[in-house]
Amino acid sequence: MAILDFIFPRICHVCGVTLSPQERGYVCTPCLAGLPRTLYHRQKGNPMEMRFAGLFPFERATGHFFYSSGSEVSQLIQDFKYRHFRGLARFMGETAGRELLSTGFFSDIDVIVPIPMHFLKKARRGYNQTEEIATGLYNAIGIPVELSLRARRSHVSQTSLSTRERKENLRDIFALRQHHSLDNKHVLLLDDVCTTGATLAEAAETFHRSCTGTRISMLTLGVTF
Repeated sequence: MAILDFIFPRICHVCGVTLSPQERGYVCTPCLAGLPRTLYHRQKGNPMEMRFAGLFPFERATGHFFYSSGSEVSQLIQDFKYRHFRGLARFMGETAGRELLSTGFFSDIDVIVPIPMHFLKKARRGYNQTEEIATGLYNAIGIPVELSLRARRSHVSQTSLSTRERKENLRDIFALRQHHSLDNKHVLLLDDVCTTGATLAEAAETFHRSCTGTRISMLTLGVTF
């Protein structure tokens, strides 16, 4: 490993410093410590949960890091979404999992379900970054991952759409595979970023329409504020 680090030095995706052999991931220790945690998991009725209040039944929700355009968290997410650093997505998922493991947030969760990507888009990118985050989460907490949701169609970018337009853009976009296996299960829906919450809301409503007794919680790496 030391020889490989010398030939192909690993650098921090935030500040660009060369990582030490003890730093196993993609972000140096000071930069990782400095990423802004929301601590929303400590707050009942936190700002992320309030985005879904009254829309559908759910148990709890949190975004682990504050996200804003141009921020360090945004830089990391851009790297694993668009620059093919899929291992970084796993690293960030594992980081969030380890930090939340002792807090009770994962208490009685049966399965992690990542938000899917349409198969054509996944084929172009080569992977779904949310599935990679889910793999990292599994490595940290041991809760199984199931690819229970599928995207029926592709959709236009959400970036420039209003909240109402996002909801219309996503209407009936998801369907369940083998949904009866998730009856009476507590499902953790996982995504990379929560902005308006439209994607998570549509996924949750898909479960509520198709399953019996399924409980929903939600987790994202980043959440806007």
